[in-house]
Amino acid sequence: DMSRTVFCRKYQKEMEGLDMPPMPGTKGQELFETVSKQAWKEWQDQQTMLINEKHLNMIDPFARKYLKAQMEKFLDNEEFEQAEGFVAPEKR
Repeated sequence: DMSRTVFCRKYQKEMEGLDMPPMPGTKGQELFETVSKQAWKEWQDQQTMLINEKHLNMIDPFARKYLKAQMEKFLDNEEFEQAEGFVAPEKR
């Protein structure tokens, strides 16, 4: 079938959507309906860099919560922690 399109919350325009929800549950469904394939791929790249740079352990609930918060900021075009040795003031 034709690739589906969604109104991407990051790019604020109709773009190619994901093939399936990127995670289970209502959050996955929400992302499926509001995030383009391109925006999700860009987030995945950022997430990988953050995990590597900050040595995040994905078994750690805090690490998952942190990444989820960064994901929301990234997708909403808000300031998020870039992986470049940047440390937020509250973490110093």
